[in-house]
Amino acid sequence: MKKIKAELLLAELNRLRKDVPEDPSDLEWVTLHHVFCFVSYQMSEFQKYVEKQNEQGAFEELES
Repeated sequence: MKKIKAELLLAELNRLRKDVPEDPSDLEWVTLHHVFCFVSYQMSEFQKYVEKQNEQGAFEELES
């Protein structure tokens, strides 16, 4: 069973956020920025979510 950590997903979200030019008038940037901030602040809840998803096999198809 493939196990994913919440930190890995958060790092990928941050990478996506950094790939978009910072522009407070752009919905894509605003969305990525605020979702990243929210998940960062709620890390323990996100970790619980990721653990449950791990148990359900949600990440089995991810490439290594």
